[in-house]
Amino acid sequence: MKDTSKTPDFTHYTPEQRYQYLVEQTKANKELWIIQDDDGCVMLTTDDEDCIPVWPTEAAALQWIKDEWQDCRPLSISLGDWLERWVPGMEDDELFVAVFPLEDDLGVVVPPYELENQFKPKTKH
Repeated sequence: MKDTSKTPDFTHYTPEQRYQYLVEQTKANKELWIIQDDDGCVMLTTDDEDCIPVWPTEAAALQWIKDEWQDCRPLSISLGDWLERWVPGMEDDELFVAVFPLEDDLGVVVPPYELENQFKPKTKH
């Protein structure tokens, strides 16, 4: 049995490897994580997009909570809720997803539907 109490060191993962890890963990655990404060969920801004950062585990989200984010707390979102409510809402608001950012690396930034497609079962034609 795997020891899940330890959080792997993701600093050596590429953004693409963290993206794949988030997809795998979200499929397995049926949840993903954001961080929020009293005003709502935390958003990040790139040069071109406003993004909602997401993490695969509570422990990974907690690593982001320091300095200017120290008043934030992690929030679990079920995969079903993410697909039914968050993706359409983010699409309507023209928001992107920052997948598993680290302190000095925003990670892969994608439109919500692209991440949504990773969670849906592949269909054969």
